[in-house]
Amino acid sequence: MDPFPKEGESAAAGEPSRGAAPSSGVVVQVREKKGPLRAAIPYMPFPVAVICLFLNTFVPGLGTFVSAFTVLCGARTDLPDRHMCCVFWLNIAAALIQILTAIVMVGWIMSIFWGMDMVILASKYS
Repeated sequence: MDPFPKEGESAAAGEPSRGAAPSSGVVVQVREKKGPLRAAIPYMPFPVAVICLFLNTFVPGLGTFVSAFTVLCGARTDLPDRHMCCVFWLNIAAALIQILTAIVMVGWIMSIFWGMDMVILASKYS
């Protein structure tokens, strides 16, 4: 058997290809697995998320710190099995990591991506 299929043949069985029929496709579902810090990002209203992104862009960790208090105000997260105070402290820990590592630019970049995740989650929430 030739390792490379000839024109008009499929690589799997050496049979002639029939084109892309709708019934011959395979549906694949991809689910992102989040760590506890990333899953603790709250679903906020869109304007609040944009403000947090703005704060995170100019003062690393400040928007994440503000978002921690939205958890205490009832914002839901992807950690339903954890208590509200635990999720609050996870967000405070993420803010501290961003602030402390901003000196070497890692925290600043992480802070901007964190703010972008907040906006993405807020757009899904709306």
